[in-house]
Amino acid sequence: MHFIELDGVALRFELSGTGERTLVLVHEMGGSLESWDEVVPHVASLRRVLRYDTRGAGMSQKVRGELSFAAMAADIAALLDALRISGRVALAGVAVGGAIALQFAGQYPERASAVIVGSPATGIAAARRPAALERVARIEALGMASVVEDSMLNGYPPELRGDGKRFEQFQARWLGNDPSSYATIWRMLANADMQETLSKIRCPALVIGGSLDRVRPPAIAQELAKTIPGARYLEVRTGHYMAVQTPGLIANCIDEYLTSIGA
Repeated sequence: MHFIELDGVALRFELSGTGERTLVLVHEMGGSLESWDEVVPHVASLRRVLRYDTRGAGMSQKVRGELSFAAMAADIAALLDALRISGRVALAGVAVGGAIALQFAGQYPERASAVIVGSPATGIAAARRPAALERVARIEALGMASVVEDSMLNGYPPELRGDGKRFEQFQARWLGNDPSSYATIWRMLANADMQETLSKIRCPALVIGGSLDRVRPPAIAQELAKTIPGARYLEVRTGHYMAVQTPGLIANCIDEYLTSIGA
């Protein structure tokens, strides 16, 4: 693992694999680059794989105040520049990480060769916003443990807890989040409006819905796919934290799609 400071923001990252092409992996809200631990071995044999802790998450610099998806996408661009990775890159992201990947593809169309997103969290419906902001306030006041039970029930359903150790490690890592940074990212999501950005995406795109995802059910992912020009939609048996829950399945989805489009 490595650390780098870019435009006043310190990020932790890892670059692995070999090849001329690069795949950027963006983790979910509350996650870290470890969310991709079991995916990387499947996808790094023919390409370089860059994964990192987004600002406010993992061991990257914590955040306060306002944050935007545009700033999150700019972090990827700055990281690619610092590592001298030129040309187009493919991106894969889960939940908020999926939205960051989509933002990058729309914000830097000349730099994205493909984008693959699982249950992308690109905003919160107006009717759900008050409850979401109330949840954010609870997290800031009482910490991550105050919402862990329902977060795991909806995002990591019992049907996917056959590997008990994997679930326990994920939950423990999730509890280690900085509550204020997590709340800042939540508010970014609550205030987001990505419709214009999504319409600007020109690279091939795959949207994956999880049939067991109770946070963003597959119907939501399918509807979002319709707003991205030319996007494909695929539903698989997984949950919201799909890179952790079903890493082999998600790795296959990524690899097969990139192979099919030559990206």
